[in-house]
Amino acid sequence: MFIRVPAGLALVVVVLAAACGSPSPQPGSAPAATPEPAPPAAAAAPLPGESTITGNIKYEGTAEKPRVLRMDSDPLCMPEGPQTSEVLLVGPGNGLQNAFVYVKDGLSDAHKFAAPQTPVVLDQKGCKYTPHVFGVQVGQPVTILNSDPTLHNVHAVPKANSEFNFGQAMKGMKTTRTFDKPEVMVPFRCDVHGWMAAYGGVLSHPYFAVTKADGSFEIKGLPAGTYTVEVWHERLGTQTTKVTVDGKSGATANVAFKGAAS
Repeated sequence: MFIRVPAGLALVVVVLAAACGSPSPQPGSAPAATPEPAPPAAAAAPLPGESTITGNIKYEGTAEKPRVLRMDSDPLCMPEGPQTSEVLLVGPGNGLQNAFVYVKDGLSDAHKFAAPQTPVVLDQKGCKYTPHVFGVQVGQPVTILNSDPTLHNVHAVPKANSEFNFGQAMKGMKTTRTFDKPEVMVPFRCDVHGWMAAYGGVLSHPYFAVTKADGSFEIKGLPAGTYTVEVWHERLGTQTTKVTVDGKSGATANVAFKGAAS
């Protein structure tokens, strides 16, 4: 038996059926792709050797007392009271802090080292750069952070790399830069606060360290060979020494900088 359906009701039935069904792809359009999970981060390649160079960098003489920095021009710089200079820090046993120790020569050209993607953080806190001395590989990010409630101007003054100069007006601001050439060392300064300074050693390999408060350092993962190890210090200059390792056991490199007479 044929039942006549009013035209308006027929239109409603068609619309509902279309709404309940699966949508059809439009001509010329591709079906929506299922998002692919992000690939896991590549693990860092193992270092080619297992030798470790350890040592201690000393200051021979009587170290001067670190001078107090004059920060009166910006009261926001002294939330924790007066700060002292980091130009020459001598710790227990006359250990020299903030010396940059690195393999200057002796690595084979066959060894290529990918830049780590974990950034080195250079903080501005209490109107001082922290750390005062640091190392970074070519192509590795350097994130400069402003932890102070005041304006800073970050000015890197390299010779081999490109200079950069930018302001960070508010607390919490951060900027990331990279260096594309080896350079020991790259000076950093703040054009707003003249006492602020930091130094970055840029290398194509990971064989570097900054001495701790007692003057100690450690450089891991060296293959067998004879290396020139250089020690750089902001005030005292540089010294080099030769170190031979077998790729498995360790070696020691101690260096002393002559200061004022005792």
